[in-house]
Parts: sequence; structure tokens; C-alpha cells
Amino acid sequence: MGGFLADWYLWTKALHVVSVISWMAGLFYLPRLFVYHVEGLKKQGVEAGSDVDLLFQHQERLLLKAIMNPAMIATWAFGLGLVFTPGVVSWDMAWPWVKVVAVVGMTVFHMWLAGRRKDFLKGQNSLSGRAFRMMNEVPTVFMLMAVFAVILKF
Repeated sequence: MGGFLADWYLWTKALHVVSVISWMAGLFYLPRLFVYHVEGLKKQGVEAGSDVDLLFQHQERLLLKAIMNPAMIATWAFGLGLVFTPGVVSWDMAWPWVKVVAVVGMTVFHMWLAGRRKDFLKGQNSLSGRAFRMMNEVPTVFMLMAVFAVILKF
């Protein structure tokens, strides 16, 4: 297995980077869609189930199901491929552990966003546009952790 992974190392790394970029785009955009969803309903003075609400629900579902979920799975798959490639990760250093914390944090945030989408589906969203704006910064923190850990290898 190690020989195969070593032979395909650059492809695995490239596919991992592409997957991460796709996943991060979704992690940044879905909370912003939630902001527009909340504020769009408020501004129009309409309730759950309106045309505006259904349009946002459709966009949110497509982003989550067609882009974010596959990108997260690919990120994990190619990332684990890199972890198991001989000589890539040294677990006696801090950087891989910091990256693990960041990736698990992004995964938990992804799941939290999926839960907020379900709240919109039920017409039970309780968060404001401001709250979603603040949550929009969470993936930035995890991204910075992962990037600095991997590049600086401390």
C-alpha cells in the first residue's frame, strides 16, 4: 500500500488541495446564504414557506448536498491518503495534531450548518443575520490553523 500511495503522492496532494478549496468555498458561502435568507424574509415581511423562503432552501440544499458534502468526503479521503503515505506525516511533531483539530473543527461546523438548514426547512430558524455573519468567521480560524500548521511544520 505504501508504494502505491508514494507513487500517487503528488496526485493525492493535488486532489486534496482541490477538495479543500471546494469545501472551504461552501463553508464560507452557506452561512452567507443563511444571512440573506434571514434578512430576505425579514425585509420582505414574509414567513416560512413563501417563494423567497423556498428559493433560499433550494440554493442551500444544492450547495450542501451537491458541493459541500462531496468536497468534505473527498477532503477526508485524500487527506487520509496523504497521512498513510510513508514519510509525509511525523506524528511526533505538533503540526499534524493542529491540522487534525482544524479539520475536525471544520467537520463539526459543517454538521452544525446542516442542522441550521434543517431549522430553515421546519420554519424554526432562531438565529439572526448578525449571528450567521459571526459564524461565517469560524471556518477562517480553522483554515488559518490548518494552513499555518502544514506550511510551517512546527
